[in-house]
Formats: sequence, structure tokens, C-alpha cells
Amino acid sequence: MSETGEFILKVNGVSKDYGHFHALDSMSFTVPKGSIYGLVGRNGAGKTTVMRIISGLQEPTSGKVEYGFDHKKLGKVGALVELPSIYSNQSAKENLIYQYINLGLKVDDSIDQILDYVGLGNTGAKKAGRFSLGMRQRLGIAMAMCGNPELLILDEPINGLDPQGIIQIRDLLIKLNQEKGITIIISSHILSELSKLATDFGFVEGGKVVKEIKAASLEDAGGLESLFYCGTPELLIPVLNAHGLKTTFDSETGIIQAKGYYNLTKVVLAANAAGANIARVVTRETDLETYFVNLVGGESHA
Repeated sequence: MSETGEFILKVNGVSKDYGHFHALDSMSFTVPKGSIYGLVGRNGAGKTTVMRIISGLQEPTSGKVEYGFDHKKLGKVGALVELPSIYSNQSAKENLIYQYINLGLKVDDSIDQILDYVGLGNTGAKKAGRFSLGMRQRLGIAMAMCGNPELLILDEPINGLDPQGIIQIRDLLIKLNQEKGITIIISSHILSELSKLATDFGFVEGGKVVKEIKAASLEDAGGLESLFYCGTPELLIPVLNAHGLKTTFDSETGIIQAKGYYNLTKVVLAANAAGANIARVVTRETDLETYFVNLVGGESHA
């Protein structure tokens, strides 16, 4: 949540049915104002459906979406859901001109400013149909920026991009969030990529959000985890902390859980010097993808 507790969007018990198929099952989540909110889920989990609903392209079967701003004003919600709607036989600037006209905006030099901002200012008369996939995605984001939106909704914007394209989109979104204060909701099935830019996460499975978590907490989910068995935890814990490890102690089992990387020999020697004898250490490497799979079940995140 933002420092002031403000939200820009709340999804409250939203369900969506297509005949007998339940795409969304009473989904609920809250997007803090000023955040980059990552919706993470496997393909078919319901991400695109909820993106279409919050962007106004579809109506829910039940439940409601609450906005913390005047979302009905044209241009205040920018969306890139599925493929960007661009005119392939027109230039980037011409595409933005048409978008301005559709929104009832005055066509002025702000179009050139947007194109420069997304890195398409030098494309000139080149037709959008000749753009690379990454350029088309940036053009789609530029069109979503028309009207100075408060909320940007992006469904799988990095899907299919090469590493360079992914970096360009990621840097652009961080810049939009930090420099222009735009709240961004972005969906993806690639947790490792979202973890590099999102501030908040909602994990989607079976048409509902099964967990919401802050980025700082998600970072703690990955890395090296060690379990220390010691009869004098009060002596060992300060040693582990001094070596940069985050520790939690289970008083029932007597086990110290430590997160972080360290030199085991140095820790053992320091523990002995402090009078703490380590009986056993069990370590395991965890990663964000494993965290996600363990959270939602199954063998794959894709």
C-alpha cells in the first residue's frame, strides 16, 4: 500500500462466466496509488480477463471494480490489452494523431513529446507495420499514454520480446512510474521479469488472487535458506546477524532459519568463539519461480 494508504483501484469479488466456464472466481485485490502492480499467473489463470474488465472492455458477471479517481474521463485510463491496436500502414506519429482525435484531444506537439519519451521520436515516416515487436509494444504504450493517464493497464507487454526489447520496456515503465507518477498494472507469467520492476504483486490462480505481497517480501522468498540447529540460539543469532543473515527463531523446534549468502567456515569459527556450538546446518537454494509454483501448486508457472 502507498504511504498514505491511498488506492487507485480495488477489485471486489469479481467473477466472470462464459456459459459454464468460470474465468474469474470472486477475484479481489487492491492496487496502491503510485505502484507498479504485477499480476502473476499461468496462461489461462484469468489475468487477461480481469485486465479487460478493469480497462472497461468487458463487464463482470458479478462483483465490482472501485476506482480511486475519475476513471470515466477520457484518457485517464490507458490500456494495452493483448495486441496493440495500431494502423500498420501509418507512421508512429500518425497513429498517435488518430488516438488524439479518438479521445477528443487537441493535436499538438505533445505527440512528439510522447514519441520521444518512448524512444520512437526518430522513426519519421516509417510505417508501423515495419516496426519490430518491441517497437510496436512501445508504440502501443505511447498510444495508451495519450490523455495523460493516471492508470496504465498492460497485459503481457513483454511476451515474445527478445532480451533487449524486454529491457527497453522495463526501463520505460519504471520511468513512467517514477517520473510521471503513473500507476501501472502489468500482467505476466514470467515472475523473474516482473520482480525487476514491480512494487506489489498479486498471484493469480484458478480465476482468483491467491496472495498479495510487497516486493520486499518477495525478494526474501528467493536466495539461500539455511536451518541452524544449535542448543544456544541466543549466542548464535547475533553471530549470524553480524554476517549479514536475516534470522527467525522457532522456539518450539529450536531451529534458527537464516536467509542470505555467507561463508560457512567463517560463521562456524565465529560461532565457536562466541561459545555457540552448531550441531547441524541444512541449506537449500530457493528462487522466485519455485516460490510461485509452491504457492499455486503444479509443476510449471507458464
